[in-house]
Amino acid sequence: MLSPKRVKWRRQHRGHYAGFATRGNSLSFGDYALMVTEAGRLTARQLEAGRISISRSVKRGGKLWIRVFPQTPVTKKPAETRMGKGKGSPEYWAAKVEPGRIIYEMNGVTLEQAKEAFRLASHKLPLKTKIIVRD
Repeated sequence: MLSPKRVKWRRQHRGHYAGFATRGNSLSFGDYALMVTEAGRLTARQLEAGRISISRSVKRGGKLWIRVFPQTPVTKKPAETRMGKGKGSPEYWAAKVEPGRIIYEMNGVTLEQAKEAFRLASHKLPLKTKIIVRD
């Protein structure tokens, strides 16, 4: 699973999601892409599940790029813990995405294969997505 090798701070603020993605919102590597249409967090497990479903769908053909990286630590306090006593420990890593951000790009497959692979991957993700094709 994806996670940073080292970070400066173990815990981060939640932050906010405002507006649309200004970076990572256009095709850079492949001919087909999966784009997010709403803001939210994608965990490293969800990204990996989507990647596996895409690679199995195209039977390891073509090339796949993952355009987001889970670099935000998400903390959680233990169950049945009283208020106070500081922030919880990091549980998992997540990638913050805004509408218009491209998650996966693919090349070297047909349009039908790409559509089917991205359809299967979108079922693994908690956000609404759409498929982009290079003109």
